[in-house]
Amino acid sequence: MTQPAVHLPVDDHDGGLWRASTGRPRAAVPWTGLALTAAAGLPVGLLWWLLAPTGLNLLTRDPALATGSNPETWLPRDLVLAGLFLLAGCLSGVLISGNRPARLGTAAVILAVAAGAVGALLAWGTGVLAGSWWGGQVDTSASASIAFSLRAYAMLVIWPAAVAIAIFFSTVFGSPEHEPEQEPEQEPQHQPASGPHA
Repeated sequence: MTQPAVHLPVDDHDGGLWRASTGRPRAAVPWTGLALTAAAGLPVGLLWWLLAPTGLNLLTRDPALATGSNPETWLPRDLVLAGLFLLAGCLSGVLISGNRPARLGTAAVILAVAAGAVGALLAWGTGVLAGSWWGGQVDTSASASIAFSLRAYAMLVIWPAAVAIAIFFSTVFGSPEHEPEQEPEQEPQHQPASGPHA
């Protein structure tokens, strides 16, 4: 008497063994989101110059904070950029992770953090360039911080860190739709034919 053949389910979808073991596919690298994250440094840098003290100072409009010769403007100027980096990083992380039932792979997360770092550097450079173009000539003999610049370079870490944290929380607390698991079809068992035995 032979045993019925057992057909194991074969997974031909992207993700291979990872999908078969976890039930969730691994998402492809979101190149569009990465490009948008890096390119967002341009408008973020312009916003920094428009809003921050010693720039156009649209945020406070306080004449005392309009010039970099006042040392009290240096910290608020850095904090405005830090706030913009935090907002841009959270939005970038949500954009990259998206509302998909698949998890981002390790390579995609590393590329997302790198895109956030590129965006931060681009924003910093754009803001400093805008300050030199439209801020007029300033005497920086007393301190280089009198010109529109960034004093605390550690602020550049905020954007990529916020991207990583946003992706983490989107992965942990997201509610992806799981695909219904299909049960493998079982072949009907053959009953022995009833009849007189020889």
